[in-house]
Amino acid sequence: MAHAGASVDSARPTSTALRPKAQSTVLNVTAAILGNALEFFDFAVYSAYAVFLGKAFFPTGNAFTSLLFSVATFGVGFVTRPLGGAVIGAYADRHGRKPAMTLTIWLMAVGTGIIGLLPTYETIGIAAPILLVLARLLQGFSTGGEMGPATTYLVESAPLRRRGLFGSWQLASQNLGAVFAALVGVSISQALLESDIQSFGWRIPFFIGLVIAPVGIYIRNRIDETLDVSTAHKSTSAVLSDLFGRHRRALFLCFLVIPGATVGQYFLSYTATTFAFTTLKLPPSIGFLANLTSAVTGLTFSLVGGWLGDRYGLKPVAIWPRILYALLVFPAAMLIVQAPGGFVLAATLSFLMVLQAMSGAVTIALIPKCFPAAVRTAGLSIAYATGVAIFGGSAQFIFTWLIGKTGDPLSHVWWVIAANIVTIYAVFQLRPLPDMQDNLPPQDN
Repeated sequence: MAHAGASVDSARPTSTALRPKAQSTVLNVTAAILGNALEFFDFAVYSAYAVFLGKAFFPTGNAFTSLLFSVATFGVGFVTRPLGGAVIGAYADRHGRKPAMTLTIWLMAVGTGIIGLLPTYETIGIAAPILLVLARLLQGFSTGGEMGPATTYLVESAPLRRRGLFGSWQLASQNLGAVFAALVGVSISQALLESDIQSFGWRIPFFIGLVIAPVGIYIRNRIDETLDVSTAHKSTSAVLSDLFGRHRRALFLCFLVIPGATVGQYFLSYTATTFAFTTLKLPPSIGFLANLTSAVTGLTFSLVGGWLGDRYGLKPVAIWPRILYALLVFPAAMLIVQAPGGFVLAATLSFLMVLQAMSGAVTIALIPKCFPAAVRTAGLSIAYATGVAIFGGSAQFIFTWLIGKTGDPLSHVWWVIAANIVTIYAVFQLRPLPDMQDNLPPQDN
């Protein structure tokens, strides 16, 4: 922490990071959060429209099987996340955060455009699901590479005493994307019949994401750089060798931090959409409204969590809401099942989102503090992308499979609890670097 009485501007930069100009701080933060919001808007849209995509691209004649194929394809997008995290993360540690963040939006725009324009199975047969899988792989690669550079940029742009708040914009921007996706979903469900949504309405959100992408690219091209590339590693292999050599313990613990955060997040979005539609038999409009309420709550309390983290310490704020989430998620899910309805669904998910957002936001801000700048983006990207690929990519499939296999609408909640226990343990074990000082310089072989 900075010494008492130190001004915001006096916070010293790390040895391999550049402090952005004060007058451009708003632009820098806006670029990071808008691009990140767009990335997660695209992912949220696919999750929300999984039921409709299943029928369009996997017409098996069995609604449950079509849904299972659809959520499995959603999970396919997570397979390439670790690769995107490693490749783009190392690129950001060598060439800068700015070019890496611009690249990820381009890649996401291409993947989103393919899905929005793709003919259905009825039109082109087996080529339709194959191309859908390829588009999801590209989206996953992009999203895997987005989170690390954007979060690192936010934290490196921040004064020492505001790194929790700045870093919390990462999760806040994810929820901003979810809010936008939910607003679009509510609008479409109100304007179109369900048959029209199945026919063409599901394409509209993907077209919207495609149109917005150039705005994010333009803004990111105008921001300052935070990495001093003159002291960076000279090759990708050097970045990864340093990371897996001197920082493998931190990397493994940061990977273990991810399960509770990502499974907890996807549990909320799954409950508001797929679970609400298929298990609770609620109309899409109610599910989208519940998702919107939850996302607005997440956007707000992510920033509250970041502020509390700067005031009381990142680790306590990461741990205690996570413990409460693990304790309360089962009775909350039981309430939703026993009293299905719009108000109960929205209120219960929003309550859980308060805990999820506060813990998740400061957890994400905590991870970059465990690595020096020379490997910071790669470390964050690989730990996060691999954790999300394994636990987030399988979450919806596991939820759907457990419910279908057991016939118990609460069976999947035990998986959520187990994931949160792992995260609580890992956060306890994390050892952040003091004030993110780069106390060991990079050494290329």
